[in-house]
Amino acid sequence: MTNITVIDSIMGSGKTEYAIQHMNESNQLESFIFVTPFLDEIQRIKESVTERQFVEPTVFNGTNKLEDLKRLIASNRDIATTHKLFSKADDEIIELLEHSGYTLILDEVMDIVETVAIRPADIRRLKLNGDIVVDEKTFQVTWTGDPNDDSRYRDIRELAQAGNLYLFRTSFMVWAFPPAVFRAFPNALVLTYLFKCQMQKYYFNLYRFEFDYKAVEKQGERYELIEHDVYKENRGKLRGLVTLYEGKLNDVGVGRNELSQSKLKKYDDEKMKRIRDNVSNYFRRYAENAKASEVYISTLQEVERELAPRGYSVAKCFIPHNARATNEYANRRAVAYLLNRFMNRDKAAFFQDHGISVNEDLYALSEFVQWLWRSRIREGEPIHAYVPSQRMRQLFERWAKYEI
Repeated sequence: MTNITVIDSIMGSGKTEYAIQHMNESNQLESFIFVTPFLDEIQRIKESVTERQFVEPTVFNGTNKLEDLKRLIASNRDIATTHKLFSKADDEIIELLEHSGYTLILDEVMDIVETVAIRPADIRRLKLNGDIVVDEKTFQVTWTGDPNDDSRYRDIRELAQAGNLYLFRTSFMVWAFPPAVFRAFPNALVLTYLFKCQMQKYYFNLYRFEFDYKAVEKQGERYELIEHDVYKENRGKLRGLVTLYEGKLNDVGVGRNELSQSKLKKYDDEKMKRIRDNVSNYFRRYAENAKASEVYISTLQEVERELAPRGYSVAKCFIPHNARATNEYANRRAVAYLLNRFMNRDKAAFFQDHGISVNEDLYALSEFVQWLWRSRIREGEPIHAYVPSQRMRQLFERWAKYEI
């Protein structure tokens, strides 16, 4: 069994600094794979871990990055790579890892489950043609058609042949990261915050991974692991840096489901104009006439252009609503969160149909707090925030009071 330690500490507490310290102090016979969402963090690891030489997969002698990752593992190098590349791990990588003894350090949880783009009509066609069979208990999809099928269903064939494809409620498919990859590591560290409500925690429960739950604290010049205790997070300090708008501009978000992804796709032009005008009004009147270079805005990607106020373009001001683990926006002093976050329906069903309960409110809170931390509050400076969703504001206030 993999010895997994989840380091669940609030943003800025020193999780990455602890990992760097740990890798610098570890026995040279131990090798590491550091997996992070962003390329700039790879560079940070390469520069900060001075007692060993980290390398990253590249295009090498005509091979792609996945093939180079395999070469580096076989050579027992210390490796820093991205979530995106690591998610492509196949049976060959699993076999290499099983014989290598690597320690995995996972910086932020991965997109451990993803929906697969395929229409219900195509699913029915594959079943009728005998190309796929679905296990009634596990919902796993097995490819039973031409093993070398190169049609438009090639991606479905490859996922099914890898054993990572599932069909739910007869209408949608989900890819799940192969648990054998995690089992191939004798030791793993997961660096995150609010792990209890994240999909990777549900994933660990589903595949029966056990883990120790810790936090990190700076003691003098060192970072040390301590017992996890939410009351040491000093949430009040973070809340005190946020001037959260309360007023009539929030009328567009009253109700549990307003500004949800499904609602945003259905609003008429009048409602969208109200939201757009509210954002413009907020930045100019309530956020001390914040300039485009001083703000960021997030909403559903499909409606970004419709909600972009004049003078606050999508290119300059909008960032992904699931942005995390980046310092790119650390100078922004005014933010707008035009979304009421719920877990993707298909991803939630993947866990629910396996008997794993998901907490939509805690999931939404986790995503929002990480998003908020992209601003200059990470530098200890105050910000203005427009969050018209009544539900999201209430969740944030409850979090600040340790009620959730």
